[in-house]
Amino acid sequence: MRFYLWLALFCNTNCLNAQILHLDKLEIVDSVGNKDLLPLKLSALEYRTAKPLLKNWQVKRRINTMKIVYPVMYGGILGSLSAAWYSNYTKEGLHSFNDYKEWKQVDKLGHLYGTYIFSKAAMELWGGTGISDKKRLVYGGLSGLAFQTVVEVLDGYSAEWGFSWSDMGANILGTTLLMAQEAAWKNQRIELKMGFSPVKYNASLQARVNNIYGTNGLEQFVKDYNAQTIWASVNIADFCSNTTLPKWLNIAVGYGANGLLGADNNIWKDRLGNTINRSDIKRVRQFYIAPDIKLTKIKVRKKWQRTTLTVLNAFKFPLPALEYNSGGKFVFHFIKF
Repeated sequence: MRFYLWLALFCNTNCLNAQILHLDKLEIVDSVGNKDLLPLKLSALEYRTAKPLLKNWQVKRRINTMKIVYPVMYGGILGSLSAAWYSNYTKEGLHSFNDYKEWKQVDKLGHLYGTYIFSKAAMELWGGTGISDKKRLVYGGLSGLAFQTVVEVLDGYSAEWGFSWSDMGANILGTTLLMAQEAAWKNQRIELKMGFSPVKYNASLQARVNNIYGTNGLEQFVKDYNAQTIWASVNIADFCSNTTLPKWLNIAVGYGANGLLGADNNIWKDRLGNTINRSDIKRVRQFYIAPDIKLTKIKVRKKWQRTTLTVLNAFKFPLPALEYNSGGKFVFHFIKF
């Protein structure tokens, strides 16, 4: 559910940003203040550094638009979440619970990634108003943390869960990673991305899988921790300016898990109350290293192309990868998302 909300918001805000940042005249300002004309082909990152030639009244109008868009968008998402998700579970007084050991911490990295992506999308959206880089960083960067804090509080009133301090720590780290890089480099040299590789389960496990991970592709994309990989993707050229390698080439390290049929163990009760013990299925941590592509460094001519590449850049590009798992085995993947 949370992955779906984060990614839906990311796509919506970037599409909205493409409409708000509709400029007739642009100028490119490099790191030492030199100005140049807008080239025919421009990457999304270069487009971000383009300074909109806006008058004060235009900036004010765009900010006023955002003051309407943001509350409506956030309120709609939170209202829908409360009605569609939390209304199905018993509520009780605000409380916390300790879940940092669950799901081999894949869900914690999901919080890290989700808050990072949410904040990044909001920051790009605020950037389209023409406000200063500092305000763009603060307004956008803190939006993801604010949204996730509200979600954690909603969790805290649910008898099924509770306010998780480890989740909150991951949320704070996600926002911090975004804001620190933006403040230091005005660029995300280390980007968090998500990969999803569908898992083929044994027929004997299908009832359990359907119960915890859903019955269709979208539910499994959102819920299946065995299929999700969270990546930290580093752009080589950003750290090695003299490299002859392509400027869009990244190296990524990822983390995932397999064999997870429950939060803490692989023992559960079926619908008839019978205890099912599948401790024979090993719960394995997986570590990956792979090349990746920073799509926002690819130069294109059209604004919709830059927007599309920005949205797709939230996901790991499918390329070969090497896995090392806690079972002590190396595994080569010809294609790994």
